[in-house]
Amino acid sequence: MQPTRIQLLFDRLKNEGRAALIAYLTAGDPSPERTPELVAALERGGADLIELGVPFSDPIADGPVIQRGADRALKAGTTLPKVLEIARRIREKSEIPLLLFTYLNPAFQYGFERLARDMKAAGIDGCLLTDVSVEEAAQYVKIMRGIGLDTVFLAAPTSTERRLQLVAAYSSGFVYLVSRTGVTGERTALSESVAPLIRRMRAITSTPLAVGFGISTPEQAGAVAKMADGVVVGSAIVRLIEQHADNDGLESFARSLRTAVGQAEACPTAGQAEACPTGSRP
Repeated sequence: MQPTRIQLLFDRLKNEGRAALIAYLTAGDPSPERTPELVAALERGGADLIELGVPFSDPIADGPVIQRGADRALKAGTTLPKVLEIARRIREKSEIPLLLFTYLNPAFQYGFERLARDMKAAGIDGCLLTDVSVEEAAQYVKIMRGIGLDTVFLAAPTSTERRLQLVAAYSSGFVYLVSRTGVTGERTALSESVAPLIRRMRAITSTPLAVGFGISTPEQAGAVAKMADGVVVGSAIVRLIEQHADNDGLESFARSLRTAVGQAEACPTAGQAEACPTGSRP
């Protein structure tokens, strides 16, 4: 399989010595027509990778902010085929890596093989199924990898060692580490479970690690960037869209995050600096 845009991104950023800024937004919120320009604003602000969320009627992993975003997108007529069309429009003007972020039900109803083909044709680089059981993901991974797409899986602080091993085996591009149990949403402080989870995953995989869920400020993004290879910000972006922030406002917020991430130097290997959290980015 040829390297995807996601893999090339993390290779480049490793050489640059910084973490990736990964921005999530719900495709179709507030309308399918606006999503490409919102993505362009995030990219101008310094986002390295975009997670395109497929709106779903029962987003069990998402907090109230993203749930409302999904509701707005659905009311605006956004469907999975429409999200693929949005991706094609983005790809006409940008080479930013795109990760489809969806639940199992829409993907299963669409058909994995058809979805893989259509994602590839639309210029999407990989897929994250939030609620797929990793123990039953072998066929899905085979289909996606067979057409040259990355498969990203979630690992949580409560994941067993067996599940972490499977996540490591089935993830390509990066592994998405959930910073805390529960749903997405902005938090006032980072969870203490982040560093231990990074340490556990680094012991079993060399695949880049990105941390999401609850990261909403430049300060939090900078702190995570010292430990992980990528920082995912979602609810704070969707909240700005909900508040009718214009493109300049979204770009400015992304720039503040990118500045914090870019200034965060990786801590030395654990044991060399007592102030650095265990599991720091190499």
